[in-house]
Amino acid sequence: MSNSPSAKDPATTNATLPSRPEDAKPPLRLLLVYGMQHILTMYAGAVAPALVIGAAAGLANDPASMGVLVSGALLVAGIATLLQTVGHRRVGAQMPIVVAASFVPVSAITALAAGQDGENLPVAFGASLAAGVFALCLTPFFGQLIRFFPPVVTGTIITVIGISLMPVAARWIMDGGAHTGADGGTVPAAPLANLALAGVTLAVVLIGSRVLPGVWGRLSVLLGMLVGTLVALPLGMADFSRVGEADIVFDPTSVFYFGPPRFEVAAIVTMCVIMLVVLTEGASHIIAVGEITGSRVDAARISAGLRADVSGSIIGPILNSTPTSSFAQNIGLLALTGVRSRYVVAVGAGILVLLGMFPILGGVMAALPAPVLGGAGLVLFGSVAASGVKTLAKVDFGRNLNLVLVAAAFGVAVIPLAYPGFYAFLPASVEMIAHSGIIGAAVVAILLNVCFNVIGGGAREAPAAIEPKEIGGAGPGEAESTDQAGAAHRGKDAERP
Repeated sequence: MSNSPSAKDPATTNATLPSRPEDAKPPLRLLLVYGMQHILTMYAGAVAPALVIGAAAGLANDPASMGVLVSGALLVAGIATLLQTVGHRRVGAQMPIVVAASFVPVSAITALAAGQDGENLPVAFGASLAAGVFALCLTPFFGQLIRFFPPVVTGTIITVIGISLMPVAARWIMDGGAHTGADGGTVPAAPLANLALAGVTLAVVLIGSRVLPGVWGRLSVLLGMLVGTLVALPLGMADFSRVGEADIVFDPTSVFYFGPPRFEVAAIVTMCVIMLVVLTEGASHIIAVGEITGSRVDAARISAGLRADVSGSIIGPILNSTPTSSFAQNIGLLALTGVRSRYVVAVGAGILVLLGMFPILGGVMAALPAPVLGGAGLVLFGSVAASGVKTLAKVDFGRNLNLVLVAAAFGVAVIPLAYPGFYAFLPASVEMIAHSGIIGAAVVAILLNVCFNVIGGGAREAPAAIEPKEIGGAGPGEAESTDQAGAAHRGKDAERP
C-alpha cells in the first residue's frame, strides 16, 4: 500500500538479517517512523480505559487526576511493552507485541471504582494487583488450563464485555442531561446538541474507516475525536481552561496518587476471573504474531510473553493504572506492513514512556467533550463486542449444546444490565460479584463448557487455523484463535524429547 511502510523498503532490506526475523534492526530513522506508527494505531484504545474508569470514579471534572490516570496508563504500557519486546527470556516473548491497558477488565473495574473523587480506586487497584499475582502464578502451566477456554467460551465473554461497556458510551453522550416529563418527573436523556456532537464524531470515524487507506483508516477514531472537539469549541461545549491544573511533567509523588491499594475479597475474586480471559487472549495473540513473523513459538515462549502481559497488573497500581494485555490492532499492523522487527515496537514503547512523562497531555484528553468521547466510544466498545462475535463465528453451532451454552451465558449477563437492582437482596460481597454480567457469563460459560465439551463425552471442537488476513482486521480486546493457542501449547510440548 502506497501510504504504508513496506517490508520491501530499500532501507529495510539493508538491515541486518539475523536468524530470527523479529531480531532485525532497521535504520534509526525507520525505527522512529515505524515505532510512531504503532503508537498512533493503539493510542486511542490505550487511553480509553483510563477515561472510562476515571469518569466512573467521579473524576470527570478533575483534569489533574484524569491526567494522572492517562499518563499512568501510558507509562505502564511503555514499561510492559519494553518487557515484552526486549525483556529477559523468562519475562517477555521478545516479539513485536504492543502491551497496554486492556479493555477486558474495564467493565468490572468501573463497578469497583464507582464513587466520588476516586475514593474507591484503591479497591480496584488492589484487586488488579492481587489478580496480577494470581495470573503470574498461572503462567508456567497455563497451557494445561487453556483447553477450558475454547472460542465458544472466550467469544461469549468478550461479546458480553463489549455489550457491558455500551452504557458507558451512552452516559458520555447524555453528559448528565435529563428530560422533564409532563408529570414533572425527570429521566436521564441526551440533549439534541449532545446527540448532534456525538453523531458528527461517529460519522467522521465511519467515513474515515471507509475512505482512508490502510493504517490511516485505523487512526479514524483519533480523527473523529479531533473533528468533534473542533466542532464543539465554537458551540461552547468544550472547556480546556482547567487543563493547566495537571502536572506538566511526571511527579514522583503521584505514585499511589489515590492512596495505597485496598484488598477486598469479592473484588479480588472478580478480577481473578477476568485475568483468566486476559491470559487466554494474550496466549492467542503471541501465537498469532509467531504466525505472521514466521518465528517458532513454544510453550516456554508463550509463558514468558504472558508474564510480560500481566506485568501491568502488578506494576499498574503503583502508577495508577489497570491490567494490561497485548493489542490486537497492532498485530494487524504487523500483517499489513510486513515490518516484523521487535526493536521497532521497543522504540514505540519508548515513545509511550515519553508521552506518559507529561500528565498534561492526559489532562487534554480528559478535557475532551463527553459527547465526543461517547461517539467514539460507540465504535471502540462496539468493536470489542464485534470481536467476540467474530470469535464465536469459529464455533460449531450445529451442536445444540454450544447454542445452549451461549444462550445461557448471554441471559445471565443481561439481567444485571437490564435490572441493576436484581441481586440487591444478596449479601453485599456476593452482590458485587453477581452484579457483574461479565463474571456471570464467564462462570456459566466455563462450567457449561466443562459439562458439555470436556466431560461427558462431548465432541471437541477442532483447532481453528490462524489466518493473517483475519488478524489484520482485529479490534481491541479480540481473542484470536484461542483454540489454536491451546493446540500450540500442547503440540510444542509433545515435540520435546
